Amino acid sequence: MKRKLDNNLIMVFSNKPVQFLLVALVASIPYFGFANPAVDSLSVVNEPVAAHEAHAAPEKKEFNATELINDHIKDSHEFHIADWEGHPISLYLPVILWTNNGLEVFSAEAFHHDNTGEHVVDINGQKFVRFNEVIFYADKYEALAKEQRELGAFEFDARPLDFSITKNVFSMFMSALVMFFLFLVVARSYKKNQLAPKGLAGFLEPLVTFVRDDIARPNIGEKQYAKYMPYLLTIFFFIWINNLIGLIPFFPFSSNLTGNIYFTFVLALITFIVTTLSGNKDYWGHIFNTPGVPFWLAPIMIPVEIIGMLTKPFALMIRLFANITAGHIIILSLVSLIFIFETVWISPISGAFVLFMSVLEMLVAALQAYVFTLLSALFIGQAVAEHDHH
Repeated sequence: MKRKLDNNLIMVFSNKPVQFLLVALVASIPYFGFANPAVDSLSVVNEPVAAHEAHAAPEKKEFNATELINDHIKDSHEFHIADWEGHPISLYLPVILWTNNGLEVFSAEAFHHDNTGEHVVDINGQKFVRFNEVIFYADKYEALAKEQRELGAFEFDARPLDFSITKNVFSMFMSALVMFFLFLVVARSYKKNQLAPKGLAGFLEPLVTFVRDDIARPNIGEKQYAKYMPYLLTIFFFIWINNLIGLIPFFPFSSNLTGNIYFTFVLALITFIVTTLSGNKDYWGHIFNTPGVPFWLAPIMIPVEIIGMLTKPFALMIRLFANITAGHIIILSLVSLIFIFETVWISPISGAFVLFMSVLEMLVAALQAYVFTLLSALFIGQAVAEHDHH
């Protein structure tokens, strides 16, 4: 018997979005190359002490596990791939700034890997420095206190607006393209084959029906679940794919998008907006006129209900951010043990635990996508639920 996917789940794609996304991706890919640190000229001193110091072995830099972990989990203007003969090999991403003199676009290579605010970049007469991946006007940066520099993202007067293609933005574009082409292939497969799905369609159909039958229908209801399916499917696959990408340690996947609290904030905000706009009179009546509660308690209950509206998306944001970030920190901490103890004998133990945690994180990647989608459907279901009035 021929099987057809539910009409509500079939996506129709046009060629124009494909062309737009391809052009956007190509325009965002910068040049690949070596860093070119400036070399200061030094005068030669003909003294035995100076000659001895020149031939002395460079001081060994102490391994800093905290620095390694922070460099991995935070966003960046470039992909640091490896080091070769003392030169870092990086994929430099485009820096896009809206400054006092208008739009400025240049490569992150101009900063020469400096992230301490020391290297000054002159772009069309404007000078910039970078500190903790935040780009400042050089003159205004000097006037900031240490605490202000640490919270530089909120020093809006001291920095231009930054629309750069960072690692996380690059990863987001890449995962969006992956998801787009996955479902494009599946949609074309269903148009050609009306029998049981095969290949990629056969893999994705159980996941789609799972979101529909085990998440959307039970929590939103038979009458209204269909119109929320596109959103629920989007966040489920988008979070899952990005969680998996974050587990791949090498370029171009070495980003931590779902472990970025700004990203989880936006996802939670979208769920909050969808929930708020979908609320019916019963939903708002429960907030501003709680059934069974004396009217004189309204001044207490109304603020409590409003706070409850805000804590739901806040819980969504923190849950995804904390779980993904914690997994990355644990894996990197286990790897760091090899360099902390400075012995190869610790590597089998460290490697075994890293392997175990990586497998566990693959499960967490799917679980967190499921939990976020489930809670989103639950909140939407509470907003659209129709109660019987007796």
